[in-house]
Amino acid sequence: MAILDIEGINLHYGTVQVLWGVSIGLEEGEAVALVGANAAGKTSLLRAVSGLLRPSGGRVILFGEDVTGRDPADIVRLGMSHVPQGRHLFSQLTVKENIDLGAACLPRAWQERERTMDWVIGLFPRLGERLNQKAGTLSGGEQQMLAIARALMAKPRILLVDEPSLGLAPIMVKAVFDALQEIKKQGITILLVEQNIWKSLEFSERGYVLENGRIVHQGPSPELLADDRIRRAYLGL
Repeated sequence: MAILDIEGINLHYGTVQVLWGVSIGLEEGEAVALVGANAAGKTSLLRAVSGLLRPSGGRVILFGEDVTGRDPADIVRLGMSHVPQGRHLFSQLTVKENIDLGAACLPRAWQERERTMDWVIGLFPRLGERLNQKAGTLSGGEQQMLAIARALMAKPRILLVDEPSLGLAPIMVKAVFDALQEIKKQGITILLVEQNIWKSLEFSERGYVLENGRIVHQGPSPELLADDRIRRAYLGL
């Protein structure tokens, strides 16, 4: 049973349409990759799903409830967290303060924050060594880890992750994807947007290819990786 249904989403920026009838479904506990070239509309779709943008058509159904255009805080309370592209950390706050903010508006998550904090520090030991350091002084990879850790403090059932490997060194990309694997093992459903198509399809069970605002391919990730059209267009093979 799908716990997130994205049904025929259209999205405009003013008079410019950027998404055309995009439909995606996620089953509980699976990882789904949304891949495509830069400016294909991937980030715009995640922002529409999490309430940061209002679609001009279509619906977002979360746990059977229509949340289209709802306030992002309501969507977080229902069990979805969004790790945005660019991280959007509070650079003058410490690592610990940034992490705590992920639970600050949710009474149950706030009550359990110490236990959740222990778990996220286990995922990202580097953060545990830097709890009192200001977020703005971290490396790019450490900031990405912090953005994911903050999102996990809300105890989500679904995690939207936007371009986690962007600008990171290979060793940090591996660390971030290793952590995402551990998150998936906890039963958290993941919708991953990632320009590294090979890495994202290796990580996920299913994938969707977005091109110029439209879904042009979809299917099990191994089949997409083996598809000659996708290998030529996106993998340079």
